[in-house]
Formats: sequence, C-alpha cells, structure tokens
Amino acid sequence: MIGYLEGLVFDVNSEGLVLKTNGVGYEISTTQQTLSDVQMLIGQSISFWIYSHIREDAFQLFGFMTKPEKEFYIQLLKVNGIGPKSALNIMSGAHYSQIQKWIEEGDAKALSQLPKVGKKTAEQIVLTLQGKLVILDSKLTGKSSGKNIRSESQRQIVSALVNLGFKATLVDEFIATVDTQTTIEDGVRLGLQKLSGQL
Repeated sequence: MIGYLEGLVFDVNSEGLVLKTNGVGYEISTTQQTLSDVQMLIGQSISFWIYSHIREDAFQLFGFMTKPEKEFYIQLLKVNGIGPKSALNIMSGAHYSQIQKWIEEGDAKALSQLPKVGKKTAEQIVLTLQGKLVILDSKLTGKSSGKNIRSESQRQIVSALVNLGFKATLVDEFIATVDTQTTIEDGVRLGLQKLSGQL
C-alpha cells in the first residue's frame, strides 16, 4: 500500500495528475480544487498523502495535499453507497471543512447539492458521520486556543511552499503576512516571488 508520495508534477489533466518519482510516473486522482492549485506547479516538487484503492482489475491512487483532507476522504468511504470516485466528486464540490460543517449541523439539504449526492445519500452521510469528525478549523467549532490559528488555505500555502524546498521558518514568517482569505494559488505565487527574493 502506498500512503505518501513526493516527486515532480509531470502532467495535469482533467481528472488527476502524474507525479514523477525516481523515474516512475504515478497517476493520481485528486479533487478539482487541488488540480487547479497544481496547474502552476508543473515541474516542481510536491508531496501528496495517498489513499490506495486496490481491486481485481485496477490499482488506483487518490492524492491529497494535507493529511486531514485524506482522513476526511477515508471517513466518507464509510458511508454506504459512497465509493472512492464518488467521495472524490463530493470533495470537489466544496472545501472539505465546509462539508464537515454541514455534516455536523445535520444540513442534508446543503449536502444534497454536492456532485453525485441526492437526498438519501446526504441523509446517510449525516447519519453515519455526524459527531464523529475531527473539525480542525476553530471558526467551525466556535473554539479558540487564543493563538493565531491559520485558515485552511494558509495551511495549504505553507505545505506547498515547504514542499518546494523553502525553509519552514521563512515560510512561517511569510504566511503571517498573508490574509486568511487569500486563495492557495495566489498565496503560493506570492510566496514564490517573495521567498525567491523577487520582491
């Protein structure tokens, strides 16, 4: 089983990407949001948390930029009627932290608007997962540790920049200047410019 891969983004298509590692290209399916983020990283080094799905006629890899995203994906697979591809479709419909919020609130109506999710499936998701998810964003739980908690987009910007080889301490200093609402793509682009000494 493959749980983690690091390599160069070799190619990106409508359903996934090819990650080149030690001369081998791994086809990885991922969410539409992640595909959008990695479009600008072709030829760059990046890492993915991997879920391996093995069948008699296929060996599929599903990749996620953060461990919590992968863990939520695995939780979705516990819901009756949701398989690896449909779970990925669901996570392409909204940020996973927003989907978690809907589950915790029991908002089946909102969940039913996600790709490939009807009313019955939405209700099944709530029934199976409500109260069993770990919500990382303090904005969703209403709790605060008193510290400057990063948004999910900031965490993914940090992950991408560290994966690109920049020192974590410098990335931490940079991310402190980035607005919590900045998109991952804009944040990574700005980080590349600033940390490369172009600004």
